[in-house]
Amino acid sequence: MTNKDFELETNTVWSFPDRGKWATHDAKYRGNFSPYVAKNIILRYSKEGDLVLDQFIGGGTTLIECKLNNRNAIGIDINPKAVELTKSKLKFDSTHNIDINVQLGDATKLDVADNSIDLICTHPPYSNIINYSEDIEGDLSLLQYNDFLQKMEPVAQECFRVLKKDKFCAIVMGDTRKNGMVQPLGFEVMQRFIKAGFKHKEIVIKEQHNCKATGFWKTNSKKFNFLLLAHEYIFVFKK
Repeated sequence: MTNKDFELETNTVWSFPDRGKWATHDAKYRGNFSPYVAKNIILRYSKEGDLVLDQFIGGGTTLIECKLNNRNAIGIDINPKAVELTKSKLKFDSTHNIDINVQLGDATKLDVADNSIDLICTHPPYSNIINYSEDIEGDLSLLQYNDFLQKMEPVAQECFRVLKKDKFCAIVMGDTRKNGMVQPLGFEVMQRFIKAGFKHKEIVIKEQHNCKATGFWKTNSKKFNFLLLAHEYIFVFKK
């Protein structure tokens, strides 16, 4: 049910050419992150029996890794399709006696108790780069850059509220580009978490692989003089 050759990352540059398809992981949910990322975060920043939160569950990557690695979990998404997909992908046998709760909810207003979470491991949308719904109220993937950043402030505040003292919050985030100019979404989001009270533990650069329309974008990169965004950030904060 799991990959046998896994090794914990030891530096701040991560690259996973192999997407990772053990257990029920797959790349069908557009924009979901590699299970190698979730597994590294979970194993390094939590212990067996801990309670992990992912409030942007998407295709369920974090929760699958929690089930495989003996962590309790709360998974939340504002999109009912993501909730149902994650529930279906968690239907595999496990020898661990853990509780994984998947629910519909809003990351800006979590129904989670104060100081109750041992680790947050989550992958929010990158503004409106990928729209995960057409008209769900509160769906952050429908928001333009500035509106998205405004909503990430209560997201960061809620993360700080529910996390236990001295525990960690890991956020995967990438930048965007508009009219040929880079928009530093990653660092803007990082600042919202610092403002909420977090301390910075690590900044990891993750190389992106197998991006769609590579040939098209390579041609346009040269024609219009811009560099392709081939990395994402993993910000690890400590409360």
